[in-house]
Amino acid sequence: MSSEENLVRQAVDGNQQAFTRLYDEHFDKVYRYMRFRVSNQAEAEDLTQEVFLKALQAIGSYKWRDVPFASWLFRIAHNQVIDHFRKQSKQKKAPLEEAAAVSMEDPVAMAEQKSEIEELTSAVKELPSAQQEVISLRFIAGLPIAEVARTLGKSEGTVKALQFNGTVSLRRILSGKGNG
Repeated sequence: MSSEENLVRQAVDGNQQAFTRLYDEHFDKVYRYMRFRVSNQAEAEDLTQEVFLKALQAIGSYKWRDVPFASWLFRIAHNQVIDHFRKQSKQKKAPLEEAAAVSMEDPVAMAEQKSEIEELTSAVKELPSAQQEVISLRFIAGLPIAEVARTLGKSEGTVKALQFNGTVSLRRILSGKGNG
């Protein structure tokens, strides 16, 4: 039995410390995925917390089937993103500028990085939704192909094809923007 499987079994049995360790181990990846998908820091933080609340509520029914815990967690995250966009499309909110974070970092470097992230985020949003999901789970959340496949309910071959086509399309989109 792997240490993660042991930890998950303890969490399923109601061990709060075990769930806290799972939270600590997976929080950053889930947050990065959410931050990339919703591109608003406050919403990403709220959605990440929602993922872990739902996981905590459902952990008692979790069954270990040689599938990493992260796959189950990212399935919840994936569904949270879908729910978030459904609610958002019904509300049609007016966009508000995000408050700038005060930092000791170099403001020029921060501005360049923010610009690059916005350009990449914009380019990813031009991809079909299946490619967006694969790109964000693979490169933002850092999941291996097998976990992405399980999370999305697709074959590994399909995930590899979506990743390949997505990265080719991103190169094309980004090189077009650089020349325009």
